[in-house]
Amino acid sequence: MNKTADKPSSKLVYIIGGISIVIIGVLLILFFSNRSEYKAIVEEMTEEKTILTEEFQNLALDYDSLHSNNDTLNLMLDQEREKITNLIEEIKTIKATNARKIREYKKELSTLRGVMKNFVVQIDSLNRRNEELTQENIQYRKQRDAIKESYKVLEKEKETLNKKVEIASQLETRKIESTGLNSKGKETKKTKSVAKIRTCCTILKNITAQVGMKTAYIRIQRPDDVLLITSKSNLFTYEDEEINYTAKRDFEYGGEDVDVCVYYTAADGELLKGVYTVDIFVDGFNIGTGNFELK
Repeated sequence: MNKTADKPSSKLVYIIGGISIVIIGVLLILFFSNRSEYKAIVEEMTEEKTILTEEFQNLALDYDSLHSNNDTLNLMLDQEREKITNLIEEIKTIKATNARKIREYKKELSTLRGVMKNFVVQIDSLNRRNEELTQENIQYRKQRDAIKESYKVLEKEKETLNKKVEIASQLETRKIESTGLNSKGKETKKTKSVAKIRTCCTILKNITAQVGMKTAYIRIQRPDDVLLITSKSNLFTYEDEEINYTAKRDFEYGGEDVDVCVYYTAADGELLKGVYTVDIFVDGFNIGTGNFELK
């Protein structure tokens, strides 16, 4: 009776054992299957983190390629570059399985790309404006150079005109006569008898010449080309140089013909026989040359 009762119990144990083995097998299958899936997910997320890091690094390179002549814009670019550098370092420190942080960094990456596009637009706009300003500056310099050139031409024309006016206003003479006078004021050609030399001329009418008081300077050269002078300090300006004169005479010029005589008192033994040359100067111009002879 006992043997018959034990048989059902033994059979139950076998059934339970078999079921347990099946369950354990199923659990092992599920464990290894889930483990493989988890490993695949981790590898995928690690790859995603690597790609995200590379995208941030490429974005950093794109920012490095941006340059501007605007100091404010350059400062903003530097701030964004620093921000990206910090984010790259942060991404390296997080776990690949931190899906929430990965999503946040992806969102930040998208925002930074949008900011960069805005910088590109601003820089392009500034570059176009700089190009326009450069072209305007080139045009301005051309206009300025053209004005300068025109001014130079006008100055040359003015200078030429002034010279023409100056030449036109230059006085002229006629009837230049130089004569030796003795101590009594009588004309003489004898060298030993000459006490003074008188030079007279007629200064002609000139409507372009300036009227008023003027000075006539004469230079008398002896036959040996020595200039007759009473003092080395007797100087006047001719062709931008200070030169000596023999004698001078102030006169008033009213634009019409005027006769002028200038006298030189000769020193004893100063005069020589021969032909003398007389030059007359007014207003810095040599207005006439004459000759006379003493015997």
